[in-house]
Amino acid sequence: MPALVLLGAQWGDEGKGKATDLLGGSVDYVVRYQGGNNAGHTVVVGDQKYALHLLPSGILSPTCVPVIGNGVVVDPAVLLSELSGLNERGVDTSKLLISGNAHLITPYNVTMDNVSERFLGKRKIGTTGRGIGPTYADKINRTGIRVQDLYDESILLQKVEAALDIKNQMLVKLYNRRAIDAQQIVAELLEYAEKLRPYVTDTSLVLNKALDEDKVVLMEGGQGTLLDVDHGTYPFVTSSNPTAGGACTGSGIGPTKISRVIGILKAYTTRVGAGPFPTELFDEDGEALRRIGGERGVTTGRDRRCGWFDAPIARYATRVNGLTDFFLTKLDVLTGWERIPVCVAYDIDGERVEEVPYNQTDFHHAKPVYEYLPGWSEDITKAKSFAELPKNAQAYVKALEEMSGAPISAIGVGPGRNETIEINSFL
Repeated sequence: MPALVLLGAQWGDEGKGKATDLLGGSVDYVVRYQGGNNAGHTVVVGDQKYALHLLPSGILSPTCVPVIGNGVVVDPAVLLSELSGLNERGVDTSKLLISGNAHLITPYNVTMDNVSERFLGKRKIGTTGRGIGPTYADKINRTGIRVQDLYDESILLQKVEAALDIKNQMLVKLYNRRAIDAQQIVAELLEYAEKLRPYVTDTSLVLNKALDEDKVVLMEGGQGTLLDVDHGTYPFVTSSNPTAGGACTGSGIGPTKISRVIGILKAYTTRVGAGPFPTELFDEDGEALRRIGGERGVTTGRDRRCGWFDAPIARYATRVNGLTDFFLTKLDVLTGWERIPVCVAYDIDGERVEEVPYNQTDFHHAKPVYEYLPGWSEDITKAKSFAELPKNAQAYVKALEEMSGAPISAIGVGPGRNETIEINSFL
């Protein structure tokens, strides 16, 4: 059975958690393949709301095996706290698998993240301060600490000492901070070793065997396409690859085994942190989208910047990910507007541009070119089929589908697990 990839088609926060949870009962494995606890998913099950930061959303499905892949960076304290919180609420977390090749977020990674961001001042990136970027930097610099290193104390100490050689020089001489003791870090990390041991395995081997046995594997991105370190609005991006290519490297599953790539697309646009955002609103409409949509970061607690739907971004996501389908979320939030603007192109220095410009300066200067679609006032949260949507809501969805370059196969009409219209099956 081929694998599926599910990822954000904008700047993240599109509702990936709901989409993954919806599919969780039909798939055998759900794999988180990149990012760390800088991402967050909200899943509503009945009257229960779950905020997940590091764990795959599939952990809420009793028939599904949740997997943290090798491309994820893991803060062990956060992971164990999240597991404990779910256990207290009656969620079975015993099936969780963690790749031994996943990298650990250490206390010194968190320290470096915060001091360097403060040092940048007004040029700061807008990180979450959770050590994600420095951990990925250590990984690329080959000074990272992996989960498997917890089980060889000698190697762990050598690696921590090597990582701290330069970092302590920076902390003391550049940031005027105290040096960090390697032995203390090792002692702290070793406290997690036995608690994590039952979950640690060769997840790439497990997943490929599962596919050979006709099991269904769903790979879940942590952030959105425009936050990809290669294909996003660099440098205002995350430090990994949420795009479809990252699903292969972050899980150990080859690209020929992927059959569907599903992009999660909000019916409007949001982003958290600094960086360009052509359709961002600073008026009553922006505040209304934020209020009605509950646009506050699950992990950061920061208000999300809000704007109208951006079709060039959707087309860009289709292209760089090879999207086969879209899952359109939060259509219900737009109920009540007399007419709804949709960005169909950009005005850059007087020139109409149909696609997302590759040049950073051009994107910063891009002004949205809007078309206006008629809105609707009817409550759509009870709709169970596309035909039950108001005519103007149907027209809005069809217009977005035509502009975005891939079919919209499901529509979220409310936050609940069952408040979804499925047009075409993803399986």
